[in-house]
Amino acid sequence: MDDVANEAKAFFIIGSNTTEQHPVFGTMLRRAVRYRSAKLVVADPRKIDITEIATLHLRHRPGTDISLLNGLMYIILEKGWQDQSFIDERTENFDEFKATVMQYPPDKVSETTNIPVEQLYEAAEIIASSKPTAVLWAMGITQHIVGVRNVMDLANLQMLLGNMGKPGGGVNPLRGQNNVQGACDMGGLPNVYTAYQPVTSEEAREKFAKAWGLRTKDELGRMKDEEFSLSPSSFILSDKVGLTVTEMIPGILDGKIKSLYIIGEDPVMSDPDTNHIRKCLSSVDFLVLQEIFPSETAAYADVLLPGSSFAEKTGTFTNTERRVQIVRQAIEPLGDSKPDWWILSQLAKKLLARISDRVRKDAPHAGWEYSNTSEIMSEINALTPSYGGITHARLEAGERLQWPCPTADHPGTPILHTKQFTRGKGKFMPIDHVPPAERPDDEYPMVMSTGRVLYHWHGGQMTRRAEGIMQVYGEALVELNPDDAEKLGVNGRNILRITSRRGSIEAQAWVTDRVPPGMVYANFHFPEASANELTHASLDPVSKIPSYKVTAVRVELV
Repeated sequence: MDDVANEAKAFFIIGSNTTEQHPVFGTMLRRAVRYRSAKLVVADPRKIDITEIATLHLRHRPGTDISLLNGLMYIILEKGWQDQSFIDERTENFDEFKATVMQYPPDKVSETTNIPVEQLYEAAEIIASSKPTAVLWAMGITQHIVGVRNVMDLANLQMLLGNMGKPGGGVNPLRGQNNVQGACDMGGLPNVYTAYQPVTSEEAREKFAKAWGLRTKDELGRMKDEEFSLSPSSFILSDKVGLTVTEMIPGILDGKIKSLYIIGEDPVMSDPDTNHIRKCLSSVDFLVLQEIFPSETAAYADVLLPGSSFAEKTGTFTNTERRVQIVRQAIEPLGDSKPDWWILSQLAKKLLARISDRVRKDAPHAGWEYSNTSEIMSEINALTPSYGGITHARLEAGERLQWPCPTADHPGTPILHTKQFTRGKGKFMPIDHVPPAERPDDEYPMVMSTGRVLYHWHGGQMTRRAEGIMQVYGEALVELNPDDAEKLGVNGRNILRITSRRGSIEAQAWVTDRVPPGMVYANFHFPEASANELTHASLDPVSKIPSYKVTAVRVELV
């Protein structure tokens, strides 16, 4: 984040409401624009706060990011502004990529995106002539049925300009929560172990099986049937890719999922199509919820386990720049609450006791016998190559460590891809525009996009309990353009009913030119008027992320 804020000659922000959702980093960018005269191009359908200091605001139609990006790259190639030496030396598949991009001339892109042709040329020139330019994006890019393709196209843009692996460059995802990066690094994904080691890799499975003391397939095959109370295959690490949360919960009604263990998540508030989520959670056989407050999901739980907040435990978070930061316990856990790692280890030990004959007691990391989080970090060091040298001792000593940091004497890696990409050469991908899964029609003529607001966070379980915040932003507001407000007869104090193909909500209108005509913007912080009552569960085919950003709706006065 430092090198982006201090070294970039320009910023291209797309799909990120940076100053409201990442206020600290947003302030760094503001200072760069003000004091270093860095140029700023913002692509967003809404007139978000950071557009006030932008050199150029591209107000494209929701769901047309790929068309916009391809149009910018067409102009860059047309003008010869690409970094040909970088392309020749460090990338492959350029010709196939170029053939696709050249199908997006400015006139065509303008028609699709609603951006004037002259603005496309201006944006392309700013981005191409400012070396390096940093690209910054968030969930406005990923929360589409083409979320993965959007990210790939941003990588195409930065490889085309040679802005990868350089201070002030890069394709920089702004993570939505304080440990999203760390959760992914630790295997909180259905297809990998820690450090993105594939579950489909026999080498990776063998490595973890030995560390955790699991019997090998051959050993289990030699054991007698009467020695098993459960299937022998239950004790072999599976090579099957698991499910994402957006597959698990719908899988309840299909009979694929019998029970759920939810830690610190509130799917009733944060998942799409809330009515369907409620139906699924009402049908699951057994639901355990580990939380710090009773949430909307708590009503469906069979067992509530009291977890503890960040202030009540010690451990680490890994932030958006891959920096591992230590968190120190400030107060004792309140009431009967316990740190999450302690609850997990107690549950695991009870399960392990039932199958103790299947596990080697002398394995280096068998047994879940942790007395503190430093011991857990030692296991991470042993099994997670990119975290091999990141210890509590080094963090306590004040070292700033960003993975990969493979050994105890390694200084960490602030900037990735400086000499080559992880796969060797960067691969250009031909990416075509795909329309959103749901589009307006005569019955639902407007587009709703969703997200968060500065004052609240996600399902609002903490922020709605803060009196000062509620005094500032105490109810759901729906942003509505003045032109649409005039057509509806809204005077600024009217309640709107927003209806989609899945349900309706009623909320106060905020008449503002932040949104363009034909679009409304709603949040999901308030259970009585959550935008996710309206959103649909169309998923990106690769990441399985929902398409929160484009929902067809009808807007009426109540």
